[in-house]
Amino acid sequence: QVQLAESGGGLVQPGGSLRLSCAVAGLTLQYRPIGWFRQAPGGEREGVACISSGSSYYSDSVKGRFTISIDADKNTVDLQMNSLKPEDSGVYHCATGVWASCIATMTYEDKRNYGFDTWGNGTLVTVSS
Repeated sequence: QVQLAESGGGLVQPGGSLRLSCAVAGLTLQYRPIGWFRQAPGGEREGVACISSGSSYYSDSVKGRFTISIDADKNTVDLQMNSLKPEDSGVYHCATGVWASCIATMTYEDKRNYGFDTWGNGTLVTVSS
């Protein structure tokens, strides 16, 4: 059974940095897409970063500021977030799925979730002065 657990959220000032970690159990990371999604209060859940088969994808709103990476030794997928803005606030979830597609989820115009059906409980990020 695949299980995901996020950590690393917290309160940070605008311009600051945070590093989120998604601990993954029950699968080998290199063989399954892993995505990071966020949901602001009252907002829709959106994909912000995704990694699959060595390729990374980012939403336009975080491109150049966030970096997704795999730590194979720890079996985690990390999200380094720099130059944080108040609009980056929200609950961040990592997710995966047998039929998950990073390309579809991160690049299609409809902004839908394509195949990500296994989720962690999330970690809260608050960017505020």
